[in-house]
Amino acid sequence: MAALISRRREIDSHGRTTSKDRPIDNTYNAAHLLVLEGLEAVRKRPGMYIGSTDTRGLMHCVWEIIDNGVDEALAGVAQRIEVTLHPDGSVEVHDDGRGIPTDKEPKTGLPGVEVVATKLHAGGKFGGGSYVATGGLHGVGLSVVNALSSRMDIDVDRSPSAQGLSFQRGIPGVFDGDEPDASFTPQSGLTRKGKRVAKGKSGTRIRFWPDRQIFTRDAAYVYDDLITRARQTSFIVPGLELVIRDQRGPEPVEEKFRHDGGIAEYAEFLSEGDPVTDVLRLQGKDTFTETVPMLDAKGHMTPQEVERELAVDVALRWSNSYDTVLRSYVNVIATPKGGTHVSGFEAAITKTFNDVMRSSKVLKVNDTDVIKDDVLEGMTAVVTVRLAEPQFEGQTKEILGTSAARTVVRKVVASELKNFLASTKRVEKAQAKLVMEKVAGAAKTRISARQLKETQRRKNALESSALPAKLADCRSADNERTELFIVEGDSALGTAKLARDSEFQALLPIRGKILNVQKASVADMLKNTECASIIQVVGAGSGRTFDLEAARYGRIIFMADADSDGAHIRCLLATLFFKYMPDLIKEGRVYSAVPPLHRIELTRPKKGMDKYVYTYSDAELQRKLAELKRKNVSWKDPVQRYKGLGEMDADQLAETTMDPRHRTLRRITVDDADEAVKVFELLMGSEVAPRKEFIVQGAYDVDVEALDA
Repeated sequence: MAALISRRREIDSHGRTTSKDRPIDNTYNAAHLLVLEGLEAVRKRPGMYIGSTDTRGLMHCVWEIIDNGVDEALAGVAQRIEVTLHPDGSVEVHDDGRGIPTDKEPKTGLPGVEVVATKLHAGGKFGGGSYVATGGLHGVGLSVVNALSSRMDIDVDRSPSAQGLSFQRGIPGVFDGDEPDASFTPQSGLTRKGKRVAKGKSGTRIRFWPDRQIFTRDAAYVYDDLITRARQTSFIVPGLELVIRDQRGPEPVEEKFRHDGGIAEYAEFLSEGDPVTDVLRLQGKDTFTETVPMLDAKGHMTPQEVERELAVDVALRWSNSYDTVLRSYVNVIATPKGGTHVSGFEAAITKTFNDVMRSSKVLKVNDTDVIKDDVLEGMTAVVTVRLAEPQFEGQTKEILGTSAARTVVRKVVASELKNFLASTKRVEKAQAKLVMEKVAGAAKTRISARQLKETQRRKNALESSALPAKLADCRSADNERTELFIVEGDSALGTAKLARDSEFQALLPIRGKILNVQKASVADMLKNTECASIIQVVGAGSGRTFDLEAARYGRIIFMADADSDGAHIRCLLATLFFKYMPDLIKEGRVYSAVPPLHRIELTRPKKGMDKYVYTYSDAELQRKLAELKRKNVSWKDPVQRYKGLGEMDADQLAETTMDPRHRTLRRITVDDADEAVKVFELLMGSEVAPRKEFIVQGAYDVDVEALDA
């Protein structure tokens, strides 16, 4: 077969570009393969084990160590876990469990501590009888944290004396000092012996320093996240005390958590609004058969049928609020993205409500069934399951994959919830009636809103002339291509009409600054001509009735002057979209155009240079002028400074701001919705005092020389 040929561009001695032919090396054999052994794979691909190398991944390392202690509590052998954040960047976790085994492991001849800290998939959670229900499954948690730490110290309290060893990036040995950068000598086996340990006393103390070669510079421990995790764990494991200490600040802080009431107390803690029902506890268990690979007498992996037991414990309450709070856990591991246990729970409550509401005539014959959202409205629920060796999707354990959990949870929840809804006891019967009426009311509201939306859509379709006359629409209806430019002022509109591509670019002019909708009511917003026009032209409704699929354009682009007034207009537009059409921002479909601030006209441009050069800030202008001066390129003085979009010719506006081939757009995004709500309320809301304080505090950071005044 003829060798593949590629073209290689080179520069000759005269500065001309030449092309040469060269064969591509398409050989691929065993010598190209890289085999990663031991903990090398973890250091090479840390994201595969902890999700990322930023703050989220660093916190995951802490969870891995804490969860080992929690597993001891689940096994009934630990009552206290202490977590300490040290000033030197290390974290120490101490539990009073049985302590990691220190005796020799038969196959490797190494101490148990060294095995679990240096060997992937080594531990006591593979069905060996040490644990029944655990958060750890794969035997990689401690070894992964060890591999990603510049130093780790493990000390085990087991009678008759404490023993321990240290590691540097996963390698066992001895440090000549207490600092992570102290000189290190590799050495296998237990290298430390401490004080005598009284009989009956035991525990494990692990301290690690994260490797900054792996983690990003801004990765840090989040004390509030630790507090939240400790609080929820104390609810999930009743009787377990968790102590969180932060010694990094000028004043050490410490918080303790212990809740003997379990998840019923947790549901009460999470619930908002006035209660419609008491906290209901739905409990039960069932068995299922699972095929798992197991070692036989000859050391071969053979599939075997294993009978598992799955325990279900759910606490839930309905209140008069509209929000849903649902927390789910497998053993003690939070599953924020749900999984089979959550889908089983949601299916059970939806079907049970429909069955009981039909039989009790709350739903009439012609009424449609209630849906999941109707039942979940105003509900606070904590769903927990406990089973041996659950299957998760990935080491981060955010989604439960054990398929049998769906069936067991559905069966238990359906049976227990039906007993409550159909109860003949006076108190339970009254509460059941209230919650069924609440669900029926939510269904009626949903159906009415949908009918209103459908009516409005038909009306909009029939009355196309209702679109604002000042809208310069585009010809295409393909949402993958179409763009709506919201333009400041009629003067800029005239230029933009000549600059746009009318096939896919639509223009909507607004007159000056629109209403600040953060302060105004919905009625005032709809009365405002500019706001109403924008919502009408976008065509997807607003607020709770907003439908992203009905939007008439693929992109919404704010195009205002490159000055402080233009920035204010963009801020007001962003407030309107975030408050009433937030899905457009969340889906990344809202942008801000970036028009130039200056135009430099070159008097004698060199070969390959454009006659006009655009800059977008004063600092960029100074840099560009200095560069032109170094290259001996002259320009026409004074440099033109655009006071607004209306000063630009159509060709200039198209080239710099509207033509997709040359323009720059800034996408408006929201990383943290809750934080964004707070910021908009602070900067645009009705409360003046917090905004004044914010401005006064920030005034000291302003460069007075840079003000565009």
